[in-house]
Amino acid sequence: METLKLKRFAQYARRSLLEQVSVKLKLVLAAESSARREHAAAVKKLEEAIQKTDKEQVIERVAYIWFNRFCALRFMDVNRYNRVNIVSPADPGQFQPEILAEAKMGHIDEEMVPDKTRQQIFALLDGKASSNDPQGEAYRMLVVAACNFWNKAMPFLFQRIDDYTELLMPDDLLSGNSILAYTREAMTPDACEDVEVIGWLYQFYISEKKDEVFDGLKKNKKITPENIPAATQLFTPHWIVRYLVENSLGRLWLLNRPSSKLALQMDYYIQPEQAETDFLRIAKPEEIKICDPACGSGHMLTYAFDLLYAIYEEEGYEPAEIPEKILTNNLYGIEIDERAGELAAFALTMKARSKQRRFLNKGVKPNICVLENVHFDGNELKDYMDYVGRDLFTAPLQTTLRQFEEADNFGSLIRPDITDVDGMLRILESKNVSGQLFISMTHQKVLQALRQADYLSPKYHVVIANPPYMGGKGMNGRLVR
Repeated sequence: METLKLKRFAQYARRSLLEQVSVKLKLVLAAESSARREHAAAVKKLEEAIQKTDKEQVIERVAYIWFNRFCALRFMDVNRYNRVNIVSPADPGQFQPEILAEAKMGHIDEEMVPDKTRQQIFALLDGKASSNDPQGEAYRMLVVAACNFWNKAMPFLFQRIDDYTELLMPDDLLSGNSILAYTREAMTPDACEDVEVIGWLYQFYISEKKDEVFDGLKKNKKITPENIPAATQLFTPHWIVRYLVENSLGRLWLLNRPSSKLALQMDYYIQPEQAETDFLRIAKPEEIKICDPACGSGHMLTYAFDLLYAIYEEEGYEPAEIPEKILTNNLYGIEIDERAGELAAFALTMKARSKQRRFLNKGVKPNICVLENVHFDGNELKDYMDYVGRDLFTAPLQTTLRQFEEADNFGSLIRPDITDVDGMLRILESKNVSGQLFISMTHQKVLQALRQADYLSPKYHVVIANPPYMGGKGMNGRLVR
């Protein structure tokens, strides 16, 4: 894979998107802006987001959201996973995205684009609705509709766009100097043969932010929780991934199936010198639980998918049922970086789609857990325990619920005190707290903490990781302690 071209593109894309989103932000927030008149609710959400964090963080987040989506849509275009090309032309000799070219001929996918939006697009393209840039405006509406269409299959990546994210979408998506033109140029068909291209793009996208963090270290600035992802992300070379997966998952399977031919496709597998008798017993592939506790964009997990697919095939499973079984039963990823977690889930979904044509219609979601901070104020937890039954809340459970107050800082270092997380989850999920607003809000936080604890509980046959790269010198005070 030609990573130098990807690096140049991703770094340019970040700078360009940050600038474009920043310009749009100023226009949207202007006192007499059209956005304030036509999208008052979205503008209010935008102002609340800025107040909660700051402008720079909002700009950074929105820029990345669009980078993420544009790259994902391009990957799906190249591999023919979209119903119609969204960011790519129908043929290499053309320039205009296929979905816009089709719309100009009067063809818009009714399943992908709602009727009201279709009518607005036709009005723009037919000159019945006034616009300074009718094709550009129509195309932006088509892209938003496509993202919303994929929300059902991939909500982790394509969150429904009905807020300020759409208002801050770049204006120029069609010219030869647009972000999409550069996306197509960098993400060639050859580059998109393997979904690992998404991981490379993410590492390169945040590489300049990583340099900024390490420049701060030279000035004795510690790495804060929000900067840990940029400081520690490093895309693992494929041969290292293969070595780790083949000598863990592959080895476990060969120990349980000595007659297996799996070793023939494991170039980095090292045959044990002596026979082993003490190993975990596996009766069938569905039993195997594999976890990457710092999964990044999912490189370890996607190769584990390939090896598991071969295992299922060897055992005689129907090819059509294998992808769902792997994502449902076998693979688990934990991450503190929301963006990397989204890409890991996307990568696994694309792996599954490559093996099963109708996979995106199944509604199967990869087991990727992005750890989030869960904080309980004052007597909030006490009031909740009084309502649902204080006898349920043992000391280990109470400790576990408090362990996620700095999940973005500690990540997979958290070791839940409670042992039977799954059992407690089932009990609390059965509790009816409807009609109790504040209790209901606390209930959701308790369930979230326990679901995160469930991922961190020792239930895996194989744990594969390339640990985050951050020396003790850069650790913030809480992490050091």
